[in-house]
Amino acid sequence: MLVFTLKKMFVGLLVMLAVSAIAFALTNVAADPARTLAGEGATSADVEAIRVAYGFDRPIFTRYGEWLGNTLQADFGESYRQRRPVTEVISERLPVTLTLGGIAFALAMLIAVPLGIAAGLSPNSWVDRLALGVAIVGQAMPSFWFALIGITVFSVGLKWLPVSGSSSWAHFVLPSVVLAYYATPTLMRLTRAGIVEVMGSDYIRTARAKGLGRSKVVLKHALRNAILPLVSVAAVQFGFMLGGSVVIETIFAMQGVGYLAWEAISYSDLPVIQAIVLVIASIYVVLTFAADLLNAWLDPRLRTN
Repeated sequence: MLVFTLKKMFVGLLVMLAVSAIAFALTNVAADPARTLAGEGATSADVEAIRVAYGFDRPIFTRYGEWLGNTLQADFGESYRQRRPVTEVISERLPVTLTLGGIAFALAMLIAVPLGIAAGLSPNSWVDRLALGVAIVGQAMPSFWFALIGITVFSVGLKWLPVSGSSSWAHFVLPSVVLAYYATPTLMRLTRAGIVEVMGSDYIRTARAKGLGRSKVVLKHALRNAILPLVSVAAVQFGFMLGGSVVIETIFAMQGVGYLAWEAISYSDLPVIQAIVLVIASIYVVLTFAADLLNAWLDPRLRTN
């Protein structure tokens, strides 16, 4: 297990290094940092002076090395727009995104897993058709459209929930539901497929032949193996929720990292963009690492891979 853990950690570090290099390169190619700092009305001489003063005239590999060294010390530089440390800017917004993602993920799991188990235990039944309908509608409906429908009905029409903001629990209800419904179809269909496959296995038939009850067969024998692929996909889906919250946070004007990313892109705030990419990538790596460890614990055969 130790060797398996060390291998996964090494792969995670390589992924983070690659993401940092790509993020730094793309943001420096997409916009001129000196021009961004100088502003729209700056002359060529002003831009060149800023380029020399901030060291933007040096080779990109040299600047990347310095930036990476500072990043390892949690120093992402200063926001061009807010003139504050990027670490401070992101730390103020991150709790909103983590809260939104956590609530949405829990809600998605509470809906998808029981519905997927019920559908897998009764293929071609009305429960299975209901689950299939939920999956089809969820995959066909864009999240931004669902968000706008929710605002129209529950905020503008019924006035039950606030339209925008993130200052109270009520502000998280609609965004969490929208974000949860985005992930529910995938998790539900994967759970159903796992249950259907496992319930046809030899060891399940053996357990039934021993006289074990249906609930014991499902909970003790089937579910442990059926959820193996679900664990990995659930970790990725949680990462998608955090990274994909840009649209939802922008629609609901929630002061999270997603909305911050939209602001940073709009104002070409390169240090903030680079930091957000690294933060989201780090969360992805941690989630997939945790999922791999959990799967290895559930199925010891995976430790040899």
